[in-house]
Amino acid sequence: MSTRRPPIKAQATSEDQTVTTLELFFDLVFVFALTQITALMAHDLTWGGAVRGLLLIGLLWWSWIGFSWLCNLVKADEGSVRTVMLLAMGAMFLIALAIPEAFHDLPGGLPGPVVIAIAYFLFRALHLVLFWVIADGDKTLRRTLVRFAPAMLAGTALLLVASQFDGRTQTLLWAAALAADYGGTYLIDARGWRLRSAGHFAERHGLIVIIALGESIVAIGVGVTDLPISWPIIIASLLGLAVSAALWWIYFDATVHYGEQALAAEPHETRPKLARDAYTFLHFPMVAGIVLLALGLKKVLEYVGDTEHHHLDDPLKGIGLYALFFGVVFYLLGHVGFKYRTTHTIGWSRLITAALCVVAVFALAKVPALGQVGGLAVLLAGLVAFESVRFAQERDELRHGHSS
Repeated sequence: MSTRRPPIKAQATSEDQTVTTLELFFDLVFVFALTQITALMAHDLTWGGAVRGLLLIGLLWWSWIGFSWLCNLVKADEGSVRTVMLLAMGAMFLIALAIPEAFHDLPGGLPGPVVIAIAYFLFRALHLVLFWVIADGDKTLRRTLVRFAPAMLAGTALLLVASQFDGRTQTLLWAAALAADYGGTYLIDARGWRLRSAGHFAERHGLIVIIALGESIVAIGVGVTDLPISWPIIIASLLGLAVSAALWWIYFDATVHYGEQALAAEPHETRPKLARDAYTFLHFPMVAGIVLLALGLKKVLEYVGDTEHHHLDDPLKGIGLYALFFGVVFYLLGHVGFKYRTTHTIGWSRLITAALCVVAVFALAKVPALGQVGGLAVLLAGLVAFESVRFAQERDELRHGHSS
């Protein structure tokens, strides 16, 4: 066994590691960033605006997951690691501040797209350098990092190039940057990564889902900030909260438990690959879906509350309508993929509910916005009720570790 001291002051995690308060503090930047993205898409309610919003979510997600892996190996709040975490937090805060100018630079001040590209590079560089340092003595991990670096550099370089363009070219270059980053990571042999604590990794991803759901609730309130309270606003807000609560139940009633158990039971050699597929990749549609839902809920509240510009019988249409329902579709499909990857079973009830949400987009196209969000709430309540009854015993065993 090597007796070399690490080149920096860092404390290794244990298999029963829990999430630290610094990691939670780190996540607060992402709350702000997700709120910024929702506001950006709400102001540019077009297909192009929706695509650009999804690209920004992809950028944030890929930033966040890097430190979820790193802090599974070393404690975030110990030694030199916490300094790097705070520096990275600062870089991500700059990205969040510049999100309104990510694709359209405002007159005066610094160029927003360039600020985002440079801050993203700094963020990723801090992550990669710290990972390289803590991998001292682990030749396999360092070889993996060497293979990982070109994809990261290609992604950040393309963002810098994209900052010099606008319109469709800029959007395509952003898509190419994320494709390079995501694709390069997927092509690397995942067995070269390290994952020490299944519980910590599952908990980190559960908390980011909670943060995204919190943003959906914030969107409900922000949508009516300047409007007088009324019965339509109260009803729409409660229906929106019911939808968010159903998404919480779908993840935290069972998914979080069978995911963690599957990850803990996986052999150490193949555990990183399962973690990469089930959490790094398949949690992305869940988070992206919640942000799209937040956009839809924000527009619903505007429709039912702003009587100067809308009537109560106006239906939500276009991007707002699609965001409301397809946000839930993405979320449910992420769950179906996650369950299949971790337990090798298909979540038929969630797949069917996703299909019903697609049908509802067209069936409820001319129904008032209040009825549309009510229809979505009914679909999700039906899913929750069905699974509560159909899988009652399995869920009891899963959550409490015993059979009746």
